[in-house]
Amino acid sequence: MAKKKVPKKAKRRLVVFGPIAIFIIIYCAFTLVTTTMDLYKLKNEEANLSNKLSTLKTDASELKTEITKLQNKDYVARYARENYLYTKNGEYVIKTEEKTKKAKKQTKKDETYIIYACAGATALIILFIIFKHLRSRKKKSSR
Repeated sequence: MAKKKVPKKAKRRLVVFGPIAIFIIIYCAFTLVTTTMDLYKLKNEEANLSNKLSTLKTDASELKTEITKLQNKDYVARYARENYLYTKNGEYVIKTEEKTKKAKKQTKKDETYIIYACAGATALIILFIIFKHLRSRKKKSSR
């Protein structure tokens, strides 16, 4: 079978327009990927902001109800006794300790570290088993 000759004009066109076409294709792919990533980031940001907006709206409604409650003198007196340890004449304050938010956050951090440590240890064990298996295969194949 004889090879077909490619005319010189076709080769020149390929040499000149080939890199230009490749550059345009790479540029379009890069632009498409970056635009998609930006769109994904914006959608995530929109979701986060809408969640934040809903929590702020609920906080605002709770604060409005708190304002109406604070107009009542009995409520203000009870609130001051509960939160600021004010007492009536003849009353004693007994303070009990509660877990603070920092302690709760610390326990949550500790739990996540434990999870990460377990996942890392599992991954190391799996890698060790795979390497051991590959070593035994090499030894069998070299015999």
